[in-house]
Amino acid sequence: MREVEDAMTIGQRIPMRDGHLKATGRLKFGADLRLPDLLYARLVLSPHAHGRLRRIETAPARAVPGVVAVLTAADLPWFQREPESHARALLAWERVVYYGQPVAVVLAESEAAAADSAARVEIDIEPLPAVVDPLKAMAPDAPRIWPGGRPGVRADAGAHAADVGSASEGSAVLPPNVSDHVRYTRGEIARGFEEADLVLELTYRTASVHQAYIEPHTTTAALDPATETLTIWTSTQDPFGVREEVADFLGWPENRIRVVPTPVGGGFGGKFTLLEPLVAALAIHTRRPVRLTLTRQEEFLIGTPAHASIITLKTGVKRDGTLTALQARVIFDAGAFPGSPARIAANLLGSFYRFPHYEIEAFEVLTHKPGVGAYRAPGAPQALFALESQMDEMARQLGLDPLEFRLRNVMGEGGRAAQREALRPHRPAGLPGGPAGASAVAGRASGARGGHRAGGGRLAWRARAGRRDVPCGSRRQRPDLRGRGGPAGHAHGDGSAGRLDPGGAPGAGADPPGGYRHQPLCRGQRGQQDHLHGGLGGAAGSGGGPPADPAHRRGASGGRPGGSGDPRWPDLRPGGSGAPDARRRGGRPGPAVRGKFEPVFGRGTSAQREQAPGFAAMLVRVRVDPETGRVTVREVVVAQDVGRALNPLLIEGQMHGGAAQGLGWGLWEALRYDENGVALTASFLDYALPIAPEVPPIETRIVEVPSPHGPFGARGVGEPPVVPGAAAVANAIRDAVGVRMTELPITPERLWTAMTARMIAETRLRHEWGD
Repeated sequence: MREVEDAMTIGQRIPMRDGHLKATGRLKFGADLRLPDLLYARLVLSPHAHGRLRRIETAPARAVPGVVAVLTAADLPWFQREPESHARALLAWERVVYYGQPVAVVLAESEAAAADSAARVEIDIEPLPAVVDPLKAMAPDAPRIWPGGRPGVRADAGAHAADVGSASEGSAVLPPNVSDHVRYTRGEIARGFEEADLVLELTYRTASVHQAYIEPHTTTAALDPATETLTIWTSTQDPFGVREEVADFLGWPENRIRVVPTPVGGGFGGKFTLLEPLVAALAIHTRRPVRLTLTRQEEFLIGTPAHASIITLKTGVKRDGTLTALQARVIFDAGAFPGSPARIAANLLGSFYRFPHYEIEAFEVLTHKPGVGAYRAPGAPQALFALESQMDEMARQLGLDPLEFRLRNVMGEGGRAAQREALRPHRPAGLPGGPAGASAVAGRASGARGGHRAGGGRLAWRARAGRRDVPCGSRRQRPDLRGRGGPAGHAHGDGSAGRLDPGGAPGAGADPPGGYRHQPLCRGQRGQQDHLHGGLGGAAGSGGGPPADPAHRRGASGGRPGGSGDPRWPDLRPGGSGAPDARRRGGRPGPAVRGKFEPVFGRGTSAQREQAPGFAAMLVRVRVDPETGRVTVREVVVAQDVGRALNPLLIEGQMHGGAAQGLGWGLWEALRYDENGVALTASFLDYALPIAPEVPPIETRIVEVPSPHGPFGARGVGEPPVVPGAAAVANAIRDAVGVRMTELPITPERLWTAMTARMIAETRLRHEWGD
């Protein structure tokens, strides 16, 4: 019956069930929860990026009326050790390792009292040398972030269809601050460059980017005095991960902890586990309910933004457009704690285009900055900005059409299979072998005609034929320089899975947060679930799909999508040995039933053996003011292979949001630090975001190339649309002014400086050689 109901809704434009509540402000979020005897927590932050804690004076803070306690790591034994993750370092012990790291926490009867008290805590920290630049941090003699050895890997590191793998591969000795290293090789790289007619080497840099969700992190915890069990209400994308992390942190069994995920007011990969261990410890210590809601400044200082990166690419290509070699060096700044997607980025660099010879090396580097995390397709915006910019530049220098050059070299199904075999010895677990529906998506984006939505597109790649770039600084320049860029694309796997929890109860279901969504149908969509009251899975890496997900089917059918699985396990399908009427067919009897419905007993598997990667491409039109370097994006076309469009309305929403965030990566967003590690962008006054007037009309083109591994042939849709934005903008700017921008964001200052430098160089050449 359920499959029939789902089949009737597939392809229909169905609004979100709680959309009207969100739009009218009536949806209750975590900060709206009211509990009796609740205490409000406020953090006291370090003013240094690296230093030794000498003294914390709390007496003046405790004197504030309404204050119940002012606590440090000395009061909470769980924090009196070297932290293994960012979430376990929310109270510093002996040292601070990043600017803004909490050193104390105030508990009060009101938020105002807590804030007043926190301002009166006196901190004495002996400053120590801080290393902020990842290149300097890689030096053998650089100050060590963790003199006693690197901490563990973040719990959410493998939540996006890829794992970070082992500590190091391909190098016997690594500098102390290099926490991970991997090296992929194929063929003979020297031979590949010898065969090339053009060898191009460029270094690309991307900034750390914050997810900038509307709702800040908020967590409430309460201890039940009768059962000594802990309930945590939290805005999270991963309730299972939260429970596992908190249980391990406290040394408790998981069945003593209940996690209730509250509606997520935007996540985009930034809301896994952060505040929960600290708030849980506070609730246990005080034996009263405790809530901690971050301020916006605290979000910027201790949140988990996307990683900054430095990617150097050296590529070889023949005059006819045949690729010969790729050499890549990838460096990801992980902040103070390991768990970056450096391996994902390295894998993506070698999985898109047919390079017969390649050598790809990736490093994860620790610095004195806050721990970073996931942001909507982690590792992919950085890798694809570099790769697609490099492909575009090679095509232009050879006089080839950039789109035809890409389509000629894109990895096909056969090439992807060979690539999987080549990468198998060192391949991070779970990554897709390469793009899916690449040619169809690129064609739809470049043509921008027809599509799922009515109306033809005005921005077509072919329309640029015959147009020539105007040299920057030339007297022939028009007042505004215009260009088109793209297509730039991305394939990414989804991480949807369903499972029963270790205690046998159905698992918690997280609210699919902004940016991480498979394709919920929304008719009869489940609401918020916790560990004790049903639900399956979490919502990460484009997860949060319908219960017809193959993983859920395997769990319900006993192991295989179409079979009974392991014969030792009960079959939960109607008529199976584990169904409610099994006792009447000789199956294993269950306990006495004292309810209206009989319980269901059985076991299943939730191992996700195959991915359903999606692919997106973007085409943009920009206008550049040559006097100021300001870039205005005039039009955007996004095409995406969704496998099968379960709900086109929600898919288009994901494509719109991802495209806008991609423009933010390209033109505005960056977390900045000075040479001492002090944050310079700790509010929306300093951190630039794309605002409504700056986001142009976005035309969406849905492509359907069904996946055999997704529910009803669907693919993940939340992550791919953010990826191509930065590269498409950079390529459009190159088309408009002839300048290749290799650092994000492309601010007016940077672009004006680059255009001026080119104008000076051209003037010098004319003077020396003539026109």
